[in-house]
Amino acid sequence: MAILWRASALAHRHAEIGGELEDWNGMGTAWFYDHTPERAKADYEAIRTSAGLMDVSGLKKIHVTGADAAYVIDRCTTRNVEKIAPGRAVYAAMLNSDGKFIDDCVIYHLAVNTWMVVVGTGTGMESLTAVAAGKDCNVLFDDDLHDISFQGPKSVDILATQIPAIRDLAYFGIMQTRLFGRDVMISRTGYTGERGYEIFCRAKDAVHLWDNILETGGDDVRPTQFSTLDMLRIESYLLFYPGDNSETFPFPDEPAGDTLWELGLEFVVSPGKEGFIGAENHYALQGKERIKIYGVQLTDSMDQMEMHARVMSGGKDVGVITYGLSSELNGYSVAIARLDPSVAKAGTKLTVVQPDGTELAATAEEMPFYDKDKSVRTAKG
Repeated sequence: MAILWRASALAHRHAEIGGELEDWNGMGTAWFYDHTPERAKADYEAIRTSAGLMDVSGLKKIHVTGADAAYVIDRCTTRNVEKIAPGRAVYAAMLNSDGKFIDDCVIYHLAVNTWMVVVGTGTGMESLTAVAAGKDCNVLFDDDLHDISFQGPKSVDILATQIPAIRDLAYFGIMQTRLFGRDVMISRTGYTGERGYEIFCRAKDAVHLWDNILETGGDDVRPTQFSTLDMLRIESYLLFYPGDNSETFPFPDEPAGDTLWELGLEFVVSPGKEGFIGAENHYALQGKERIKIYGVQLTDSMDQMEMHARVMSGGKDVGVITYGLSSELNGYSVAIARLDPSVAKAGTKLTVVQPDGTELAATAEEMPFYDKDKSVRTAKG
């Protein structure tokens, strides 16, 4: 049984519209407002075509401050933090000493010696705390700070009614401002592959902001259930730890732990960077991939590929589906898969065998499936 040790100030708003609060990262999170396919489809299409509002306060917000703050973050993550200017953020990975993935994060450079690192469900916070020991650095977990994710092509228009300068905020940029009379930090980030924003606010302001965004947006914005992220992230090549990892899909004879080369995340290592935890083993593991995270697309069906469906090629078992999406909006059925490197090549013919034995014709395809050139999520104006 999960122990919920964190609470969102928006919990009662979720409950009012049928939200079922389930554990995510120790916080009761509105995974579903209802379980119908119609709700899932409407939430997904709202973010792709209009705007959706989601409570992602279950993310862990960690303030890292002091003269040694940059050193601590530099040691714990794969990015060269000296290249991150104040007012900017960057996506990074965190590894263990074996060079295996333990968490991902977004690093926010707020001011001189003042940073925030937002991590997911891995052990990133523990890594930061361990490295900070004995340094001139404070690592403070902040559960008062809430995170409202406002995503979709109309999100900028709605925010611009209150903050005209929001149109100039660049991808992964940060803005300290006021929204509906409350102090907020807005970042041009999200987990949807769509143009969107994350609004960081005090717990006492979360309901006020939530209500005013919905009122201002009217029919152009809707509360979206947390499970919608799985639909959006699949076609946008955004991995979810541990859902796509060996912690969920274990290797037969090896402990859990994936390399960045296997996950396709090697791009999050700043060129030439050394000295981060696991660096030597990370570089040594290049070319030794046991699996490759890769895309699978059905060729003559819109059935949804199910989690744990097996992937076959030439009569051999070559992988497993982690998560699948059937999108009427984009006219395809696609999935993230853990494949044998030999078949992780665009156009390779595959057969997906669903848990009930149904066989579906498919091909291996490069990801992302949606917004391949990232022009949507980085759009200006």
